[in-house]
Amino acid sequence: MKTEITNLKNEMLEIDKELAELFEKRMEVAFKMNLLIKDGKISVSNTNSERAIVSKVTENQNDEMSSYTKVLFNTIFDLENSYENRKVYLNSKEANEIKNGIESTPEIFPKRASVACQGIEGSNSQLACEKMFSNPNIVFLNSFEAVFTAVEKGLCQYGMLPIENSLNGSVAEVYDLMKKNKFYIVKSVRMKINHALLANKGIKLSEIREIYSHNQALGQCSEFLKKMKEIKLNTSENTAIAAKFVADLNDHVSAAIATRDCAELYGLSVVADNIQNNDNNYTRFICISKKMEIYPGANKTSLMFTVPNKPGALYRIISKFAALGVNLTKLESRPIPDKDFEFMFHIDLDSSVFSEEILNAVCQLESGPESFVFLGSYLEI
Repeated sequence: MKTEITNLKNEMLEIDKELAELFEKRMEVAFKMNLLIKDGKISVSNTNSERAIVSKVTENQNDEMSSYTKVLFNTIFDLENSYENRKVYLNSKEANEIKNGIESTPEIFPKRASVACQGIEGSNSQLACEKMFSNPNIVFLNSFEAVFTAVEKGLCQYGMLPIENSLNGSVAEVYDLMKKNKFYIVKSVRMKINHALLANKGIKLSEIREIYSHNQALGQCSEFLKKMKEIKLNTSENTAIAAKFVADLNDHVSAAIATRDCAELYGLSVVADNIQNNDNNYTRFICISKKMEIYPGANKTSLMFTVPNKPGALYRIISKFAALGVNLTKLESRPIPDKDFEFMFHIDLDSSVFSEEILNAVCQLESGPESFVFLGSYLEI
């Protein structure tokens, strides 16, 4: 039995070697043929289409094996296009912008900067900002859009925004604003978030009838809120704003979901602590800039794109990164308003664009999907 297994392994290794040699030869032949097509020496009509090739090689196979063969050849076609266009895309507009961004970025991320944050003192965006910068000049604004406007007009160098929560998912409004306005992520920070129910001093849990907080925080504490009957939930622009609002109300029926820091800051009491659905509650905050900045040590790249509504469209994009061994830490889709069954995809890659192979794969998306947005390559702490 052991000898039989060894023989099969050896036989498979020989087949794999032959496949690798044939794959290399095919890539070379395809490259030469495409050069002749570009030079006008042969027409596309004189070559076999991808569909015709798949049909030819699978004509003697059963249905199950022909399906696998089709997937194999579609992958080969994608790799063939990538190989052929590697130099073209490395000199594309997007590639040159990214290269210029790398070259113009300082070696060290600044310790001081003016940073726009949504909310007021005590907000989680402020805490994230203070973790990223040693001495930030924070400008508090009342909305996410106002943060983008402040950076757009040069009132602040950077903006700090929540982008994703481990319990409640992505902050859709921020993604929409990133797409609407051309901004770049230059750094991100991952922070553990503990929520508490805060009320004016002397208020008991049984007395509370209204709760104020940001909709993300309400979602992160949904299990706790289910246990509270006859409670009215009110959304606020920010958890810190909710805490201050309840403090200003100074009544006996209102409470806010915010951090313990806000209790001390606004003179409130902690009625219930750690009320989030799970202790493993983390929020990612991104630092945005109008100018592309790609600092040394960048280990993550974020992209947005749409694809045509047809079979294999998304796979063809993902396969480019799979072929390079790049891990996708996020793949999320959101429906596009006013468009039936069309989606915007958000992707995070565990890689930077310092590598030519990754830069090539990223820049191929510029001409592949129907729309493509490079959000940035950055370090996450």
